[in-house]
Amino acid sequence: MLLGTLFGLAIGLVLGLTGAGGGILAVPALVIGLGWSLPQATPVALLAVGLAAALGAVDGLRKGLVRWRAALLMATLGVLFSPLGVHAAHVLPQKTLMTLFAIAMLAASTRPLLQGRASANDGAGQQALEKNCMLSPQTGRLRWTRRCAMTLAGIGSVSGLLTGMLGVGGGFLIVPAFRQWTDIRMHSVVATSLLVVALVSIGATFSALGAGAHISRVGAFFIGASMIGMACGRVTAPHLPGPRLQVGFALLSAGVALFLLGRTWA
Repeated sequence: MLLGTLFGLAIGLVLGLTGAGGGILAVPALVIGLGWSLPQATPVALLAVGLAAALGAVDGLRKGLVRWRAALLMATLGVLFSPLGVHAAHVLPQKTLMTLFAIAMLAASTRPLLQGRASANDGAGQQALEKNCMLSPQTGRLRWTRRCAMTLAGIGSVSGLLTGMLGVGGGFLIVPAFRQWTDIRMHSVVATSLLVVALVSIGATFSALGAGAHISRVGAFFIGASMIGMACGRVTAPHLPGPRLQVGFALLSAGVALFLLGRTWA
């Protein structure tokens, strides 16, 4: 019980400090730290990440940072595709799922390490590039073209599939995809991603519970602690150096991913 609470606090804190991508550490905390199987850990991780992300999304909505129309489109597609991921999680072998999860973690760990280069081009150079989704200079809102809508729908669909299958929340995919295909600034990207992660994760949790999963008492403590950790992380994040936090998260994620691969195939 105590160990689950401590892991929950740590995951919520990382999620609050680093943004939506930090939720990818929830499953390893349960699998490595508590010895659970991936199907057992997935619904607990999903609900913990979903509720913790909801707290962060509320803060973003209050500050006017969330692009809520884009978030609702991605979340709708994510919720529709998450049951397919839940079904795949019950069909695929445990070793395959763990390998896919470790690969997803390695992919997530590369983003913060490359952000320095992306930040260097985040000014006028980025404004000159025509991306799939662009903000209107007059209104500051997204220009809703067919290309933009299809891009956001694709991001939401893939995010929902991975969320249901691996319990990863999807933030590690949404944030870099937003950076790649939109000209929305980073603080708004994170806030919008948190809302999508909250809606999709909670939707996928219901799909997993409907497929026979359950949340134990230890899992409930983990979930509650993660929400407390998220609140602490959101308060602390503005006072800490963002780039160093992201690099630290990347190195931790890469190390955990390599450990999972070694443990799975040993």
